[in-house]
This record gives sequence, C-alpha cells and structure tokens, in this order.
Amino acid sequence: MKIAQYIEDTKNEMKHVNWPSRKLTTRFTIMVIIVSLATAILLGVSDFVFSKLLTLLF
Repeated sequence: MKIAQYIEDTKNEMKHVNWPSRKLTTRFTIMVIIVSLATAILLGVSDFVFSKLLTLLF
C-alpha cells in the first residue's frame, strides 16, 4: 500500500469516528482522577499497614 493511499484511507476512517462530547470527556477525566487517587490511597494505606506489621513481627 502506498503512503498516500494510507493517509487518504485514514482520513476517511476518521470521519466515521464518533467522538465524545466535551461534557462526557470531562466526566470521564474526573472519574479517572478519582479512581487513580482512591487506588493511590488504598495502596499507600496497605503499604503503611504491612510495613508496621512487619516491623512488629521482626
């Protein structure tokens, strides 16, 4: 396949993409941030607890 044909096909396919609205993109971004923070807190607390348990055992 030639590069020009590839670019043309890509442009045509991009016309069929159903892009999310700005509101939906903002919601998903906020959800990702919240889940990431919750995961970080959970891992941080777990690390702290296991560190203290290991210190007490050894």
